[in-house]
Amino acid sequence: MREQGGVSSLVITHRGGIGKAKEIQESMGCQVLIQEQEAYLLPGLDLVTFHQELTINPYCYVIWTPGHSPGSSCLYYTGAGGVLFSGRHLLPSKQGELLPLRTPKTFHWPRQIRSLQSLLERFTPETLQFICPGANTGFLRGKGVIDQAYQHLSASLGEV
Repeated sequence: MREQGGVSSLVITHRGGIGKAKEIQESMGCQVLIQEQEAYLLPGLDLVTFHQELTINPYCYVIWTPGHSPGSSCLYYTGAGGVLFSGRHLLPSKQGELLPLRTPKTFHWPRQIRSLQSLLERFTPETLQFICPGANTGFLRGKGVIDQAYQHLSASLGEV
């Protein structure tokens, strides 16, 4: 990572993604961004917390999307037609379809569905071209991303 320019910010999208946060922060000297409800899970770290949304720069911001965990969040990048890094909030199914997956670890299913609805209201087909999920990427059969993301997000709400 250092050879590629280092890491200035590490965004934690959900509580299951904090495992190496301390080591990364110590090694890279980066700030760790996390939704305020999950900050207590990282005692002793230098954290940047947010409530609803946090602007990182003019092209990138983090959005609180509770459901998978209380402090789940997604990272949105405005370039390339709009890219949403969804963590585990939205994942591909075994058929490669985008879905909010309800698992035994899902914190609050109705909130997760409301978060999806708020993402649909926030974006348009022109502002959300890609979704990069944080897991189950093998189900994308080598693509790594979900294109035509807004349409897939809209269809996923019809599936639940």
